[in-house]
Amino acid sequence: MSNLKVKTILVSQPEPKVENSPYYDLQNKFKVKIDFRPFIHVEGVPAKEVRVQKIDLNNFTAIIFTSKNSVDHFFRVAEEMRYKIPEDLKYFCQSEAVAFYLQKYVVYRKRKIYVGQKDFADLAPLIKKYKDEKFLLPNTDQLNHDVPQTLDGLKVEWKQGIFYKTVMSDLTDLKDVYYDVLAFFSPTGIKSLFKNFPDFEQNNTRIAVFGTTTQKEALDHGLRVDIMAPAPGTPSMTGALEKYVAEVNKGK
Repeated sequence: MSNLKVKTILVSQPEPKVENSPYYDLQNKFKVKIDFRPFIHVEGVPAKEVRVQKIDLNNFTAIIFTSKNSVDHFFRVAEEMRYKIPEDLKYFCQSEAVAFYLQKYVVYRKRKIYVGQKDFADLAPLIKKYKDEKFLLPNTDQLNHDVPQTLDGLKVEWKQGIFYKTVMSDLTDLKDVYYDVLAFFSPTGIKSLFKNFPDFEQNNTRIAVFGTTTQKEALDHGLRVDIMAPAPGTPSMTGALEKYVAEVNKGK
């Protein structure tokens, strides 16, 4: 495939809201067309379904947030349940970005907020320090395996609540649209491709994947992975795409 030039790329995520996105730099630098279309989306679980999971928000003294979605849907469910959030509730955020987003709902300086660095395991020392708390993990139905493993290993009292679900989007309007590169960021994105297009044949389409679990899903579906991120020298998807496009589009 290395001799085929890239003119079009479909990124299976929402379009960036910032003007200085590296995708736009890539588009301008190599004069390629980049479209954005989420292959999956998030849907909130109603409060009555959260109650069926035997979750009473009054029983918890600490909340663990792994993403912005978990923040949004915790506060949505709390409002639906008419739960008055106590001021001494502790918040454990997986990253600075999640903690910063939490300010949308709480006055930062008046709350007990503990912040990890990036990966969930980075939160472990902080959670261990407060091991007597009762932790709620508001999350999706597709939780990364390392999260329960880490919490169980800490021997703390915790419960997962499914506050939102990851759903495959309807992509049938793309049936007759062809792209040189399809970029995927999760195993569910690959599953969505085949749910929408069961007879999908890769042919000359290059597949770009982010992460080893996405790579495995692609290979399990018989796809050829042409672009992998993160990789040495290209930690991001945009970096991996730029490196690949620069190579195959030489002399364009």
